[in-house]
Amino acid sequence: MELSTFAALLLATVAVVTLFRHLTRRKLNLPPGPKPWPIIGNLNLLAGPLPHRNMHALVQKYGPIMQLQFGSFPVVVGSSVQMAEAILKTNDVKLADRPRIAAGKYTTYNYSNITWSQYGPYWRQARKICLMEIFSPKRLDQFETVRVQELHALLRKLFLSAGKPINARDNFSDLSLSVISRLVLGKNYTVKSGSQKEFMSPKEFKEMIDELFLLNGVLDIGDSIPWLAFLDLQGLY
Repeated sequence: MELSTFAALLLATVAVVTLFRHLTRRKLNLPPGPKPWPIIGNLNLLAGPLPHRNMHALVQKYGPIMQLQFGSFPVVVGSSVQMAEAILKTNDVKLADRPRIAAGKYTTYNYSNITWSQYGPYWRQARKICLMEIFSPKRLDQFETVRVQELHALLRKLFLSAGKPINARDNFSDLSLSVISRLVLGKNYTVKSGSQKEFMSPKEFKEMIDELFLLNGVLDIGDSIPWLAFLDLQGLY
């Protein structure tokens, strides 16, 4: 009896709080969009193997700017040239912050790299360093030798595979990884070099990169419903 009474009081409290928030919420002129479900919002509309097609269908129905509810968070989607200009150019400073999701926390040392850090002095300094030390024309010219050497290595590999089926995607992916590895780490970790003992094998390096891309691209339930984040329902982190 005590348990049922407690449950009834809890449900009544939640209902009162929800009703109060609904009545006191300021009326906003929001973009059109589908009505969200409780707790999950509109995440059900993106479920399936091809979520981009689901998104396209929603755009066809609600127009070039619409609002979706991802769990606890409202999300505004712009899908036209005009909306892209308004978001990325006209209002770029207002919308420059990155969402604080699990990928940035666990793969970039608590949002400390240029990809996931919040817009501000730290981000501007990191961007300045990247532009001057990595992406400047002078640096790109200095790195040309590395790119040429890795390209020649790929061509030799393809020549030796003449008459055999090859996976073009894997070969081009290895080329990109080998160039990035040499530029950033000073060594090509995608191929085994000599008999010297290495702290990371090419297989381990590629698996680490694949896992990094996976974690930064997956839709984590805890990002949309924060009070479920500690459960790690998908076993990602």
